[in-house]
Amino acid sequence: MANNKPQTKLVVITGMSGAGKTVAVQSFEDMGYYCVDNLPPALLPKFLDLMKDSRNNIQNVALVMDLRSREFFDSLFEVLDRLGEEEWLDDRILFLNAQDNALVNRYKETRRSHPLAAEGLPLNGIQQERKMLDELRGRAQRIIDTSNLTPRELRNQILKAYTGDQKDIFSVQMVSFGYKYGIPIDADLLFDVRFLPNPHYVPQIKPLTGLHSDVASYVFKWSDTQKFDTKVLDLLQFMLPQYKKEGKSQLVIGIGCTGGRHRSVAIAEYFAEQLSEQYMTHVSHRDIDK
Repeated sequence: MANNKPQTKLVVITGMSGAGKTVAVQSFEDMGYYCVDNLPPALLPKFLDLMKDSRNNIQNVALVMDLRSREFFDSLFEVLDRLGEEEWLDDRILFLNAQDNALVNRYKETRRSHPLAAEGLPLNGIQQERKMLDELRGRAQRIIDTSNLTPRELRNQILKAYTGDQKDIFSVQMVSFGYKYGIPIDADLLFDVRFLPNPHYVPQIKPLTGLHSDVASYVFKWSDTQKFDTKVLDLLQFMLPQYKKEGKSQLVIGIGCTGGRHRSVAIAEYFAEQLSEQYMTHVSHRDIDK
């Protein structure tokens, strides 16, 4: 039976230990890739079978394979040969490299031992690893030398190389909540709207939530709400590009009222709608059902 699954992008992330594979896989996660760290090469054929299943909607996959799995490493080239035979798969190898002195300094800073020199000098392990990876490096479609790159610079290189356009990488998550249930621990910015008139005290709309048009109309009819919305949106229009420029992949903005059912819900929905033309925007209502 023919496989009608759309072509899947697969990036195998490998290279020298300490060259930045953790930063790399986090960057691919930010791009929406399904990521697996330290996958033994011997398990890749089974993973490919799962990816090939038309019932799965995985389109982009990034796998980290390195010498932490060295007991399986000999099977890697056989597996890579199979990748090239899969017509439904667009596969690429990203090899991260760094000069010996840069890698030695990184091991000194982290006080970790090299996987090939657990009880010896890091340089010995680095040199041994470099010899083992020579052939794999020759098969890579992209090699990035991270010797003089900061983690942020490496991330930017990867985003540019694998997206061509970074505008959709940065996303905004609006979260409404009730202060009576606590502040969201993952919020980057918080706005308190408890000073606005409260629909909770209007009997005919009290049972409804901020998703209902009657509640939203009540919340937004007040001049204080309109002034607040204008000022906050102006602030966000200034701040969001700065966060994006700094390399942040997601900004979580909490909008809080007393119970998290009326004012915060309506305003979070409004802000998400206003920002959606410029940014990938999501909205959630933590306490709407409480």
